[in-house]
Amino acid sequence: MTAGRKTTHSPAPASAPASAPAPAGIRSRVLRAAALPAAALLFVAGCGNGDAGPGTAEGGVPVVEQGKLTTCTHLPYPPFQFERDGEVVGFDVALIDLVAEDLGVEQKILDTPFENFKTGAFLNSGECDLAAAGMTITEERKKNVDFSVPYFDATQALLVSRKSGAKSLADVKAQNLKLGAQAETTGESYAKSQGFDPVAFESSDAVLNGLRTGQVDAVVIDYPVVRGWLKDKATADAFVLGDNIETGEQYGFSVKKGNDKLRAAIDKAITDARADGTYEKLYEEWIGPLPKAGS
Repeated sequence: MTAGRKTTHSPAPASAPASAPAPAGIRSRVLRAAALPAAALLFVAGCGNGDAGPGTAEGGVPVVEQGKLTTCTHLPYPPFQFERDGEVVGFDVALIDLVAEDLGVEQKILDTPFENFKTGAFLNSGECDLAAAGMTITEERKKNVDFSVPYFDATQALLVSRKSGAKSLADVKAQNLKLGAQAETTGESYAKSQGFDPVAFESSDAVLNGLRTGQVDAVVIDYPVVRGWLKDKATADAFVLGDNIETGEQYGFSVKKGNDKLRAAIDKAITDARADGTYEKLYEEWIGPLPKAGS
């Protein structure tokens, strides 16, 4: 990343659904590559909304705000996007920073409800240029948005209460345990496809809290999320990783249907990062060792 290039983060605008009210004013987070790790976002005070109106980035790519690449996400979803020590960091954030750099703009992040990603609501309304939220590419979602090339191969995982002794969804069903999942995700869809009626939680943090407070005995959610949770000793002591569930999922970044120039720019950034080793470095930083082909 180039020194001095900025990344800003804001709450959802006032027109967002009531479930995500925006606090007064806009908080800005500025990336200073010379002083911070790659893709780190630093809080600084902001005033007013500062919107410059629609514009064009390098290569004639249209943007909803001049000089910015506005990303809709849903915080937190570690290791893809989350706040740490006052900074927003993560694998998705780092990859989209590469796109912004290629376009000669700064990334601006809006925290929005996850259900909007399925419909493309914030893209269609012109509030965001793209969505980056650890989102699985599905045929249903393709009806409403266009996806980039895949940037992550995902699996689901079962995390269960250690005292239950369960290790699989079959065990969960046999013991009549309560199963949870994040709402509007492929984890929830998979659980339903297996005959469960999972308790739906609004965010990944809420899923984990549901486990900790006994609202549910087990959850199905993306494996990298579970891996991050288990780094906490208290969580690892209380819960155990059950089945890894291979679903053939791949994550993609989404854009408004027909926004071919931005989609092409995202595809190029991902492809270039894979070719020059940047992708592997970011993967190892945020997720862990990159699986080798055929492994």
